Amino acid sequence: MKKYFAEFFGTFWLVFGGCGSAVFAAGVPEIGIGLLGVALAFGLTVLTMAYAVGHISGGHFNPAVSFGLLAGGRFSAKELLPYVVAQVAGATAAAAVLWAILNGAGAFTTEGVGAFATNFYDQPGYADRSYSMMAAFLAEAVLTAFFLIVIMGATDKWANGKFAGIAIGLALTLIHLISIPITNTSVNPARSTSQALFVGGTALSQLWLFWLAPVVGGIVGGLIYKYLLQKNQDED
Repeated sequence: MKKYFAEFFGTFWLVFGGCGSAVFAAGVPEIGIGLLGVALAFGLTVLTMAYAVGHISGGHFNPAVSFGLLAGGRFSAKELLPYVVAQVAGATAAAAVLWAILNGAGAFTTEGVGAFATNFYDQPGYADRSYSMMAAFLAEAVLTAFFLIVIMGATDKWANGKFAGIAIGLALTLIHLISIPITNTSVNPARSTSQALFVGGTALSQLWLFWLAPVVGGIVGGLIYKYLLQKNQDED
């Protein structure tokens, strides 16, 4: 049971810290943290929780990671559903707290692309550029695949595990630097679900892509590492 609580709190922290930075701090005039700050915030949430509770649950905090680790032979199928439920519950709880805080300032809104840090495609987003559904799917799938490759490589028994959390956190930072302008970055179905539930409308109708693309990418990344990159005992 402790590992499910670890996934709950780890995913809560990811959404509260990452989406919270986007909602509260990204656009503050003159002192706002902007795209770079939000990307770093997401990376820091994973880095800090990887060291805080990663030894308890493995530190997935993301259904796509759980699917990818299952495909890569690092995770048990019987644990998949409980992990995903814990992750979505943690993300949704964090979104509820963010919503309550915004309501306290009368600032919650569902208007505009990316409202409440939601994900999107086929809508004029940052720099008034609109990426198609296929472009969004490709970006999310490829980035999630590489995220799994980094995760599996950094936590491999042949790697220096002490630095795994740093590598994984920086990888997530890089992913956000690339894809915030494209989809507002998901690579995490739990994170996308939590925000879409409160915004509804288009965010909810487009949620399927932010489940399918990361899960597909995670599985592909897990398989790539397992069959093409993973070092075997008898290899030099």
